[in-house]
Amino acid sequence: MISGAEIMVECLKNENVEVAFGYPGAAICPFLDYLYLSSIKDILVREEQNAAHEASGYARASGKPGICIATSGPGATNLITGIATAYMDSIPLIAITGQVNSELLGRDVFQEADITGACEPFTKHSYLVKDAADLPRIFKEAFHIATTGRPGPVLIDVPIDVQKSEIEKFIYPEKISIIGYKPRTVGHAMQIKKALSAIENAKRPIIVCGGGVVLSGARKELLAFAKNSGIPVVSTMMGIGVIPMDSKLYLGMIGMHGHENANRAMSEADLIVLCGARVGDRAVSAPKQVAEKATIVHIDIDPAEIGKNMTAHIPIVGDIRLVLRDFSEKVKNTVSKEWIQTVLTYKDEYIPSGTPDNSSGCIEPRSFIRSLSAMMEENAILTADVGQNQIWSARNFNVKEGRFFTSGGLGTMGYALPAAIGAKIAKPHRQVLCICGDGSFQMAMCELSTIRQNDVNIKIIVMQNDRLGMVKEIQDKIYGSRFAMTALNGNPDFVKLSQAYAIESALAKSNTQAEKLAEKMLNSNKPFILVCRVNPDTPTI
Repeated sequence: MISGAEIMVECLKNENVEVAFGYPGAAICPFLDYLYLSSIKDILVREEQNAAHEASGYARASGKPGICIATSGPGATNLITGIATAYMDSIPLIAITGQVNSELLGRDVFQEADITGACEPFTKHSYLVKDAADLPRIFKEAFHIATTGRPGPVLIDVPIDVQKSEIEKFIYPEKISIIGYKPRTVGHAMQIKKALSAIENAKRPIIVCGGGVVLSGARKELLAFAKNSGIPVVSTMMGIGVIPMDSKLYLGMIGMHGHENANRAMSEADLIVLCGARVGDRAVSAPKQVAEKATIVHIDIDPAEIGKNMTAHIPIVGDIRLVLRDFSEKVKNTVSKEWIQTVLTYKDEYIPSGTPDNSSGCIEPRSFIRSLSAMMEENAILTADVGQNQIWSARNFNVKEGRFFTSGGLGTMGYALPAAIGAKIAKPHRQVLCICGDGSFQMAMCELSTIRQNDVNIKIIVMQNDRLGMVKEIQDKIYGSRFAMTALNGNPDFVKLSQAYAIESALAKSNTQAEKLAEKMLNSNKPFILVCRVNPDTPTI
């Protein structure tokens, strides 16, 4: 005989799961007991939302689905923001929650919450398990759904009585077939032919690299397509890192906070090849106007995204990696030298903002991040939080062979620190750096205990301007400088706080000082927190 809880662990082992992030509670204890006895490493977080963020960082770094665990009621509901964050950025997660006894469902008993109903808008699919015999099929389906098509989170809610109940034999399915779920991976040959013809006839083409290129592992294919076609490349925030930023034909990030030269080049293009980009409001402020002037080729594995925000004249549903492979093999380099010269002139004319002033008592964050990126290893992973620090990082950190993780869709403050923990656990031999503001750091600083408990050697930079900087900037421009709820006057001494967690730290008040301390931080084989004093009036761009 084998219990439901043991079956759950065996399912994870069959999926080659190595790490799970979570927080315990009575309703999930049967499962955790068997997890403890297994070879799967369990990471205790300090708040359930961070379990989802750490699983997300792990998934993005490893390419495998992240596992997060919580108990029923508030444990499960605390996961929701992390699940929604992963959903918006198409990150494959398996969220496992405990639930009250089956016969008590719907009676509002202690720590009961309809988590499958609550998460419905933020998951690819969710399961409320009613029979332990269904667990092998459900887990197999969950991993398949989370990792195929457009990736995303799947929730499995298991009542405690189902975890305790026993069946005679465990058999894990070798294959799965779900009626109505057959993601298309190969692009339609006729649409690809139309796209190649449009590219050949275009005079001012641009490639837009979105997060879908990262998710599909299509970096090599996009680089080959760009090289063979000679077409300049811009990226959305989620597409940062696919093209090394010092590449000749990489023009920068587009959007509300993007590089001026990249936005200008895109606005003048007569053909735009959108690769795995949803074209949200932060990426393109007036998508209808762009589509009126340019032919749009939109490639995405999710048909619901094509044409949702911008008219797609040539839609291609399929795995971007496979479609771009077709493109790179068949495309001709017909881009005019005049267009290339034009966009390169725009790039040469672009002057990065931010000049150090070592006499001000503050660091200048944009120039410091440029200096910092030059010190980092080429395959380093950078996690950036939400707010001014996110834009400073996205615009100024030169991602070469590494990765850039941030919450691009939901914009979740407190994401970067737990995501960095997950990324470092997935890739222990790579540099992992987290950049956050003093506001976002305080949303996740309880995870310093997780860092210490598990010896997670990440580096953390806290940009301390004692403000919620981006909101303050909006209040300055639009609301008559009425700074409602944006002054962080109760900030702790972050250096002393770090010492309380036995984590080495330092405070920098100038760029020269920050660069010296950053070098020390990067050479350390232990976690390190560098607090950077920033002028609260430093602009986002």
